[in-house]
Amino acid sequence: MATQPATTTIELTPKETQLKDLLLDAAKFIDESGTVQEPVVLRWAGGWVRDKLLGIQSHDIDTAINVMTGEAFALKLCELCEQSETIKKHGIAESDIGNLHKIARNPEKSKHLETTTIKLFGYDVDFVNLRKETYTEDSRNPQMEFGTAEEDALRRDATVNALFYNLNTGKVEDFTTGLADMNAKLIRTPLEPFQTFMDDPLRVLRLIRFASRLEFTIDPAAAQVMGDRRVLDALRLKISRERVGVEVEKMLKGNNTGNHPRKALGYINNLELYHTIFTDPSKPDIPTPDISTWPAVLNCLESLRQSKTPGSIYDVLVRSDEAAYYAWVLAAVCPWESVDSPPHKKNGKAPPPFGTLAVREGIKANNKLCDLVTAAHTNIREIMDLMIKVTSYDPIIQERDKFGMAIRRWDSKAGHWRLQVLYAIMIEGQALGMEDPSKALLNLMHYAASNWRIATDHGFASGWQLFLDLLQELDVMDAPSLKRLIDGTQLAKALGVKPGRWMAPALEVCVAWQLRHPEATDPAGAIEEVRSRRAELGIPEK
Repeated sequence: MATQPATTTIELTPKETQLKDLLLDAAKFIDESGTVQEPVVLRWAGGWVRDKLLGIQSHDIDTAINVMTGEAFALKLCELCEQSETIKKHGIAESDIGNLHKIARNPEKSKHLETTTIKLFGYDVDFVNLRKETYTEDSRNPQMEFGTAEEDALRRDATVNALFYNLNTGKVEDFTTGLADMNAKLIRTPLEPFQTFMDDPLRVLRLIRFASRLEFTIDPAAAQVMGDRRVLDALRLKISRERVGVEVEKMLKGNNTGNHPRKALGYINNLELYHTIFTDPSKPDIPTPDISTWPAVLNCLESLRQSKTPGSIYDVLVRSDEAAYYAWVLAAVCPWESVDSPPHKKNGKAPPPFGTLAVREGIKANNKLCDLVTAAHTNIREIMDLMIKVTSYDPIIQERDKFGMAIRRWDSKAGHWRLQVLYAIMIEGQALGMEDPSKALLNLMHYAASNWRIATDHGFASGWQLFLDLLQELDVMDAPSLKRLIDGTQLAKALGVKPGRWMAPALEVCVAWQLRHPEATDPAGAIEEVRSRRAELGIPEK
């Protein structure tokens, strides 16, 4: 006998009611056609129900069907919507019904069953049949079959995602403990946790994502096995790194859309998942970074974010949603900074730093993000050196070109020089989390302890604020986009020589001159400086 679900009710908006009425008419249309053996029952499933109960508006609605595929139902729905009586009854405007899109089964992208999507009254509505899943030992891709509502609920990753809204009865159905867990703010698996994670280890990351986003607590029974060595081995064996990367990206993107990256990475740390996620799984001999002070990095970034005000460190350095996401990825790889770089053979290109390998192979980050991680590692020494010079009032602070040219170098390979500065700040925060921060900085940056004391006399954040304030005062924040007064062709003509290998360094001399003379509109002075350094730059005589 089927389990009787716990129930509750929810109040629909007028648009949701309009959509519900149309779908129920489509179910009735199918019933009357005599093409199905039993009446069609429609349920809105998963995330929409959860968010509705939490008072969060969602425009993505999954519709589960009991006796037919999503495509078959959607085709009948479109047929019904072409009838004039239906258009009139439901007030359907031309823009209310979008095109039908069939999304093929793609197990590697976590699409285990074919779905059909239609835009209806402003909602993205997916149609799919209720199903049950059967897993094999060596794959996370299940065998799919038609199932009951209870079987569909039990196959889901968390009880709060296993709720249904039955359109026919107008009630929420809970075949697990979803409603109670919602009230308790608890993320729990519908079935026994160990087997749930062994069937599909990606659920480990999904539970972290939902717990951090909703600010719920993970059920202790589930948390206890999430870091189990057998589960972690299954995560490496059965899950593509692309899927790992997708889940991590969803965790870390969008502070403004309800996500909480600090909480997500905190779970990864507390559940001892770091070495499974942020690593190169293809290299069993890859070193293991010390993550004992990683929470200091996460707290540093979160504190800067929370204290954002006009002109503050976070406000100056993180200027877009993309930059905010990149900042959390940089925070994730900070532990690798204390690991010596891979050995460089005499011949060939230098291998990327371990932090780059961790994001390139661990979460399959794109080239742009990998280049940023490499640049942040490469430039950290110069960034910290300049900050210490600023906080110790070195005479160099008057030299606008020194700072402007440095910023142009940092930005030249990967862009985002501001995030590279933020990375240096987080590495300092990591060092401060150690028992002997001066020793950590010495080992990492080869700085004298006296320089460390000078820098910290100003306080951790205030020293970096002083550094950024100077960059603002020198007006070099936009140095990478500085418009040159003279280009290579013009310079070669002025010197009366052909272009050659000398040109790139000579143009850098011109830019440095331009930074020292911000009011100049005539490049004559820059040309003269290049001419005076002709031998040094290797410029041939006429």
